[in-house]
Amino acid sequence: MPIKKILVTGGAGFIGSFVVDALIQRGYEVTIFDNFEPQVHNGVIPKYLNPNARFISGDVRDYEALKAAVKGAEAIFHEAAMVGVGQSMFQVRKYVDVNSGGTANLLDILANEQHSVQKLIVASSMSLYGEGLYQTKDGRVVEAGERLEADLATRRWECYDPKTGEALKPCPTPETKEPRSSSIYAVTKKNQEEQVMVFGKAHQLPVVALRYFNTYGPRQSLNNPYTGVAAIFLNRLKCGQPILIFEDGEQQRDFVSVHDIAQANILALEKKEADYEIFNVGSGQPISINAIADVIMKQYGKQVPKDIVGKYSKGDIRHCCADITKIRKRLGFEPKIPMADGIRELIEASEKESCESKPDFQMDYLAKRKLVV
Repeated sequence: MPIKKILVTGGAGFIGSFVVDALIQRGYEVTIFDNFEPQVHNGVIPKYLNPNARFISGDVRDYEALKAAVKGAEAIFHEAAMVGVGQSMFQVRKYVDVNSGGTANLLDILANEQHSVQKLIVASSMSLYGEGLYQTKDGRVVEAGERLEADLATRRWECYDPKTGEALKPCPTPETKEPRSSSIYAVTKKNQEEQVMVFGKAHQLPVVALRYFNTYGPRQSLNNPYTGVAAIFLNRLKCGQPILIFEDGEQQRDFVSVHDIAQANILALEKKEADYEIFNVGSGQPISINAIADVIMKQYGKQVPKDIVGKYSKGDIRHCCADITKIRKRLGFEPKIPMADGIRELIEASEKESCESKPDFQMDYLAKRKLVV
């Protein structure tokens, strides 16, 4: 039977709402299931919510509410989750309850209740990799493992070859790299992904896991202190405050537009080649945190100092960039949004959103818990 009716958990959120829009544009009937997390939405229904979607207010931790939402769905995008590395290190119970427990609720419903679901796609995360892959000076590809506290205390930020002491060179990270979670958030995303993949194979329900890299774009809250780095930097820029950067700012990430994330979700739904597979979703282009700050300031047309604090947030990694070979070959995915264009779109969307002057909120909060060194 062709899939027509879709449920999107977390469909009112940043990424989920773009998935909803892409689905409706392609003619699907979409139901959003969301709890309007106060930290993200301030308890207010966002104006960007697609009027052509049906909406159910509910929490994935509420079994009965989620069961009612699943009824009638023919495919599910499971986007609902608590996000943010730093916050996960002290709101442990909430992250585990929502991410791991909410996913367990969904799978329990699919195992024990009558339903019409033919496919399940879960939003996973690059955070489960821990450090990305590296190359030694002689070209060997190695896993660096977790950085040592003793090294970080002396501001030795780079991962290095324990045999030679030489800094390792970061290289693209494929799906085959062994996960090495370094935060509670990463642990819960790994658990979500594993639950879904094990369940799907056991119950012969096609499932797909998409490992999102650093996603940015409009609808990303500027006033959430644990949102994505691009939105945090833009908020500080708008408020005329220095851009706060951990370590030395040369750590690299892979920033991908939310539009490209939505594209990957549509391909995962519509391509049979996606079934029972795990895919990285990124741009495939590494960029340093210093450089992303420069891009934002250039596109905004305003300069503020970069406050490079020389401190380390526990749970952070040094480098990780996506190898997107698999999703390109299997699904025909191709990133379409250049970073400059994507940042301009984020800036334009932020014009209606006022900045909140909380210059050191995240730093102070983490430092009090000895999570910044």
